[in-house]
Amino acid sequence: MRRRRECTVCGARFTTYEYVEERPIQVLKRSGAIEDFDRAKLLRSVKIACAKRPVSASEMEALVDDVEDHFSRQAGVEVDSVRIGKMVMERLSPVDRVAYVRFASVYRNFQDAGEFEEFVHEMAAAERREELRRNQVEMPI
Repeated sequence: MRRRRECTVCGARFTTYEYVEERPIQVLKRSGAIEDFDRAKLLRSVKIACAKRPVSASEMEALVDDVEDHFSRQAGVEVDSVRIGKMVMERLSPVDRVAYVRFASVYRNFQDAGEFEEFVHEMAAAERREELRRNQVEMPI
C-alpha cells in the first residue's frame, strides 16, 4: 500500500510503502525433515492423480488454492504433510473418484496390492453406506 505523508516538522512530503508480510508455511515431512510449502509440487501431484480424467485445470488450481489458503490462515506455521494429504483427499473425493484413489495410493504408500484392494473395498462400502443413508425416509407414525 502506498501512502503520501507530510513531515510534521518541516512540512516536506514523502511517500511510504507498506507491504503485508506473509509467513511461509513449513511442511513437516514423515521423515522428520522440514521444508517450505511448495504450491507447484502439490499442484503437480494433483495433476498426476487427475491425468486423463475429466478434471479441468481450473478445478485442480482451485483445490490447491483452497488447501494453501486453509493452512496459511492458521496460526501455526508448521503443518504435517499428513494433514495436507488428508485435506487434498477430502477435496479430491467429490471431484473424481479415480483421481482420489490414485492420490490415495501415493499418499498412503501402499506396500502391496492387498493393501490397495482393501482400501478400494473400504471406499466402496463407505459409498454404499452413504447411499443407504441418503435413501432412508422417515415413516409417518
